[in-house]
Amino acid sequence: MSTPDSPPRVLAIIVSWNSGDWLVPCIQALQAQTFPAISIVVWDNASEAWTSTTLREIELAYPAVRVARSPENLGFAGGNNAAAAIDTDAPYILTVNPDALLAPDCVQLLVDAAEAHRDCGAFGVTQLFPDGKHFDGIGDCYNPAGMAWRGRYGEPVADLGNAPRPIVSPCAAVALYRRSAFDACGGFDRDFFCYLEDVDLGLRLQLMGLGSLHIPAARALHSGGSTTGQRSDFASYHGHRNMIWVYCKNMPGLLFWLFLPLHLAANLMSILVLMARGQFRVAYLAKIDALRELPRMLAKRRRIQNARVIAPLGLLRVLTYSLHVSQLLGRRN
Repeated sequence: MSTPDSPPRVLAIIVSWNSGDWLVPCIQALQAQTFPAISIVVWDNASEAWTSTTLREIELAYPAVRVARSPENLGFAGGNNAAAAIDTDAPYILTVNPDALLAPDCVQLLVDAAEAHRDCGAFGVTQLFPDGKHFDGIGDCYNPAGMAWRGRYGEPVADLGNAPRPIVSPCAAVALYRRSAFDACGGFDRDFFCYLEDVDLGLRLQLMGLGSLHIPAARALHSGGSTTGQRSDFASYHGHRNMIWVYCKNMPGLLFWLFLPLHLAANLMSILVLMARGQFRVAYLAKIDALRELPRMLAKRRRIQNARVIAPLGLLRVLTYSLHVSQLLGRRN
């Protein structure tokens, strides 16, 4: 717990699955933060033996880091939820991918922004490719067709200024969530397993009147796709399945029906892209499984929309009215 003379504590969660080579540098970057009140939990999703060896080494070399081993793979969504439940007293939750390296002042800048903008539920960083010369993303974008991508993905690094700016959601590769907002929304949707779970949570926060901000000066290097592969069958399946669930759960009222033709067209486009990459079976399974579970997602939709505090048209202000090639090529995560 924080006191008037102490900073609010941050629970940093690293969800690992066969991430052994990445874990130590990620932990070292967190321990090098100028912000003093960080507790680190590594949640391992039933990794193979070689990562288990790394986890034992971490326990010996970094006794302040808590390592939790799951008997099953809960995915990024379930892993973060389970790790967040280990320590419920920290006012902030920081999600960190194993392949992300935070600049030393990153957490301090995020917490400062969170303390200054108490009406916001989540805060994102400027993600850079490992070479530091191109953007890996400056927050998630979401268009009326239900397509998501990271803002300015792949573009050369340019000055972004210092002013926080509204975004649909932060990319959870490095994101700070206000604990009260995270809990009020129920955390990540475990059914998503991984991919687009951060966009789903960001939209639910928006519907509850809790916006998200991108903090330009907070920076991190992010390799991306280090364990699942950016265009692997695994990544393509979950990304293209989950895009249907995000839309059906969160697009409110009139907007759902207004933009539904665009969403159907976007799904057709995504199938064609996967077919062109030789992944027709992946496309088929992703869409069939999305539809099979649609009744359950619509039940979640009813709960989300019943709890919504903004008018349906209020979501229009944070949508992006364009299309980005990275989304078409499946490179959001």
